[in-house]
This record gives sequence, C-alpha cells and structure tokens, in this order.
Amino acid sequence: MAEVAAGGIVYRRQGGGTEILMIEDRFGHWSYPKGHSEGNEKPEDTALREIQEETGIIGKIIAPLSSISYRYEAEGRRGEKRVDYFLVEYVSGKTRPQFEEIGNVHWLSPEAAWKKQVEQGYENNRILLEQAFIKLGLSLPEDRSNRECSP
Repeated sequence: MAEVAAGGIVYRRQGGGTEILMIEDRFGHWSYPKGHSEGNEKPEDTALREIQEETGIIGKIIAPLSSISYRYEAEGRRGEKRVDYFLVEYVSGKTRPQFEEIGNVHWLSPEAAWKKQVEQGYENNRILLEQAFIKLGLSLPEDRSNRECSP
C-alpha cells in the first residue's frame, strides 16, 4: 500500500507581481513542501500543516492540483508514495526552514521558479508548476522542455 502525503505550491502577490515558494530539499533538488498525513487527517489539512512546519508559512487552499505517485528507495527501504498537491495562497509568516527536513526555502519570481524546476527540480513536479501557472493566470514559458532531475 502506498504512503499518503500532501503538499502545495504556495504563492503570494507582492508589489504587483507573483512569487512562488520553493524549497531546496536535502538532496539538493528544488521542490515544494509536502509531508505524510497523520491519522485520519484530510489531505488539505496535511498540506497546510506540512507547509507551515517545513517553511514557517501559513496559507489557505485555493484549488487542488494533481496527485503525484512515485516509487522511492531511501535508507535501505523501498516504497511507493502518493502526494496530493494544492495551490495555496500565502496568508502570513516568515520563511523559516525546518532544517531536519529541508535545506532552505525561497520566494522566487515565476520565471526563476520555472528555471529552478527545469534545471534542478523533480521531473514529476513540472505538471504541478504548469497547473499553478495556469490557475494563477501566469504565462507559461515558451521553452517547456523536460530537462529535470529524476525523483
């Protein structure tokens, strides 16, 4: 049975523009905050809790994004994971990375977020950023080639 997790792409409107929250994970890849569900927690609640725990940011769910499923191998064990993602609007808080889980957290312009996703992100997360751009009314880059890292 696959592990269940949830997370989100967090955005904020700042100075007439939009910024996207990205994390550097402990493997050096750029991604989005996510984590395991606790008990009978709803995916939306898991996403908001994990975003706050990993980044210090409080948000509110705006819309669902895709669910991503993948296999992993870590610390000598293999497993499958399904992560339900949401588009999350920033409400409050200052970035404060949870260093036990992630390397760092950054607010980026949409263009910089796209570049990080393409150059140092996980391949299966590209669709999430595309969906977020569309829901936010942001222009998708013309070059949407797939040069990302594997999960």
